[in-house]
Amino acid sequence: MPQPWSNNEASDLAACRASLRGGSKSFDAASKLLPKSVCEPAVALYAFCRAADDLIDADGGAASLPWLRQRLDLIYNGRPLDIACDRAFSHVVRRFAMPRELPEALLEGFAWDAEGRRYADLSGVRAYSVRVAGTVGAMMAVLMGVRDARRLAAAVDLGVAMQLSNICRDVGEDARNGRLYLPMDWLAEARIDADAFLRHPSFTPALGGVIWRLLETADSYYRRAEAGIAELPFGCRFGIAAARLLYAEIGAEVRRRGYDSISGRAVVSSKRKLWVLAAGIARMGLTVPAAATDPVPEGVYLVDAVVRSTPRPARDAAATPAWWEVGDRMIWTLKLFERLEQREQVRT
Repeated sequence: MPQPWSNNEASDLAACRASLRGGSKSFDAASKLLPKSVCEPAVALYAFCRAADDLIDADGGAASLPWLRQRLDLIYNGRPLDIACDRAFSHVVRRFAMPRELPEALLEGFAWDAEGRRYADLSGVRAYSVRVAGTVGAMMAVLMGVRDARRLAAAVDLGVAMQLSNICRDVGEDARNGRLYLPMDWLAEARIDADAFLRHPSFTPALGGVIWRLLETADSYYRRAEAGIAELPFGCRFGIAAARLLYAEIGAEVRRRGYDSISGRAVVSSKRKLWVLAAGIARMGLTVPAAATDPVPEGVYLVDAVVRSTPRPARDAAATPAWWEVGDRMIWTLKLFERLEQREQVRT
């Protein structure tokens, strides 16, 4: 079990929280669904990743990668720079035996983003999604005490599915910013000229067919991830299940819009989120058939990196509950999202 944060480490953690404040409502909500033993290191992890992403954006891509890798060298050698997020992340690396391959892959994904890289086929899109989202799934699994290949594979698959949902939702917004994440060969098959689309983003039934294909792919990975979610430590299970349901609902909203994510951005209302959680959270917390042993092919190296690393002796972040605790946890999760909805209504 990870030891408590020292006074200096707690100060760094507070600085990480302050740097994230107001920057991500989704992270703030998700953190409330996780036990303290996972939430605190997740804040440190997220703060470092956010700082790295901001630096790569500011420098325009791969130019900042060597400097960030030097910072990782220092973090993994236990001599981080005098920066709160670096010190806090170094603490996480040490306490949780976090394999370096995971944050390094995430940095690479950020650089691909800043470069405006395009992807020739689905494998390329998955490789990108593994780096920017599958890595996060794997790192969060490590923070939960998960080190086995089966559950790690589900964590990577879930991250990839979530990223594919984001891609489908943001086709129009990305295009107006000069970015395109859809597989180029699928666009060619649909007789869509990528450059012409970027010059004048507009919806067509052919483009809707490409978005449909990617949403179907995302759904297949959500299904693969379900078994792994049901086998997470209990204290973490419902928070991750809620994230899975809500991200999948992004795709459902795109479908309701006739696959047109160019004319407007698909937004899931708070009431719809509550309905989705109420309908699906119970099923997501129950035992389901065994998870697949391998993630998407492009994510195998992440799972291998964690499995072959030597962790400190540890147990899962939360013990398996007594049967009567399950209902209480589901009700607590739903009430949290209800409070968040009420807060949103007050602000609007």
